[in-house]
Amino acid sequence: MGTHRRPRQRAKGGGRARTAATITLAGAATATGLGGTTVHADPQPTAAQVRAKVDKLYQEAEVATEKYNGAKEKADAAERRLEDLRDEAARKEDRLNSAREALGSVAAAQYRSGGLDPALQLALSSDPDRYLDGAAFAERAGSRQQAEVGRVRKELRGIEQLRGAARVEAASLKSRRAELKRHRETVTGKLEKARRLLSRLTTEDRADVGDRASRSAPGPRDGLSPSSQAPNSRAAAAVAYAYQKLGSPYVWGATGPNAFDCSGLTQAAYRAAGISLPRTTYAQIDTGRRVSRSELLPGDLVFFYSGISHVGIYVGDGRMIHAPNPSAPVRVAPVDEMPFAGAARVA
Repeated sequence: MGTHRRPRQRAKGGGRARTAATITLAGAATATGLGGTTVHADPQPTAAQVRAKVDKLYQEAEVATEKYNGAKEKADAAERRLEDLRDEAARKEDRLNSAREALGSVAAAQYRSGGLDPALQLALSSDPDRYLDGAAFAERAGSRQQAEVGRVRKELRGIEQLRGAARVEAASLKSRRAELKRHRETVTGKLEKARRLLSRLTTEDRADVGDRASRSAPGPRDGLSPSSQAPNSRAAAAVAYAYQKLGSPYVWGATGPNAFDCSGLTQAAYRAAGISLPRTTYAQIDTGRRVSRSELLPGDLVFFYSGISHVGIYVGDGRMIHAPNPSAPVRVAPVDEMPFAGAARVA
């Protein structure tokens, strides 16, 4: 009888091992080009490319900043209206209390004389709103009682109207605050991305992001100060204020006196000159009279980008003072360093 050999068993995992080896080799193949050339990762962006990305992020952040400023202006107005409504309601409640006290005096007199009119019982109850549905009681009261009950009715109705308006205003304020939060998150997100990009640059390249404008800004001609070239005293005062703030840091949402964003600087400068400007760039451009670029005089507001997201104060000789972005403080810069969108003369 012949000897039967047991078939050799395949090693456990052998198929998987060969598959893994195949995958490894395939991966190695994709890491090399034809002829064994190693394929490298995408090159790091150059300093110029990083600066361009940072500039774009700053511009996008400024758009969001102006939206934030507009939403904050509306939220502040809603808050003031709500506070006014509450104050007025409090005053009406005081008048209501006075009217009820007058009714109380009448009630006391009636009680001493042997009875209390039903209208007074209802008006002085713990639930005075009920008597608003019982006008028939007031008609049976005497002339003095009827007048006092009428006063109470009027004050209660006024208070209810104010409470309704306050509820509407409170809902508006809540919506404005939610909008503020969204814009705040957008701004801080853009600025954080810009900060991370800047951290990749050398100290020299990082400083260049903020210094490009000032290096190209021309100086004044003919020995004249910008204020002396302004068309009137208010424009001169605004220009003088802007010069006093050179070097102040850019802080988004800030309106001075020690830090500014772009529209915060222009608003503060004209506030110092006795002129009230709205908070945002897209509202400021509609203040005063539009002027062409060829008509610019010191004190005019100059606006940039298609969305009117940046503003500066023209100071003459093709220059402006503006709050650029977080990488640069308030400074003098040429008007043509950004896409010009228009100008307004507000003084």
